[in-house]
Amino acid sequence: MSKPRGRGRPKGGSDSRSRILAAAVDVFGEHGYEGTTIREIAGRAGVDSALVHHYFGTKADLFAEAANVPLRPDVVVPMILSGPREEVGARIVRYVLEAFEDDRVRRRGVMLLRTAVGGKVGTPLIVGFLSRELLPRVAGRLDVPDAELRADLVASQIAGMLMIRYVLGVQPIAGASIDDLVGRVGPTIQRYLFD
Repeated sequence: MSKPRGRGRPKGGSDSRSRILAAAVDVFGEHGYEGTTIREIAGRAGVDSALVHHYFGTKADLFAEAANVPLRPDVVVPMILSGPREEVGARIVRYVLEAFEDDRVRRRGVMLLRTAVGGKVGTPLIVGFLSRELLPRVAGRLDVPDAELRADLVASQIAGMLMIRYVLGVQPIAGASIDDLVGRVGPTIQRYLFD
């Protein structure tokens, strides 16, 4: 006969919340939203599933918190676009690739990319981020016709590069240096923005 569970918070150490969040980023990144279970996240974090629910509520709530990519478009976009116009494409590519060198950014970015491709839940988060935070900031700073379309084209190019390099690991892009990719992709971004 099993002992009934008491009321209150399930047992877990003081660092349980951060372990759960780190495990969620890893598991969502490996399996996407649809392929991830709370039980698997709890197992990876070494806690009971009830503790995951206690801290984060539903799987969707946990995903939303795990998806908090530490990038600041409100700060970075004006900085990138305020430099010499002929270098904007290269600066965008360099910024994104250098940001993804940070393990925290890369893990969450990969999680978002996998989830966007694999299921319906992550898509609104990514679309919302792009449509509210990133693309209007880029389009608003461009003094060109069809700025929104141009910003969308930039996003499609960057997302494709990140997917190939970090999610699918396709060589030689996955192993290329940042400088090489900046030199090759930067002119395309430049053309999307200004030509």
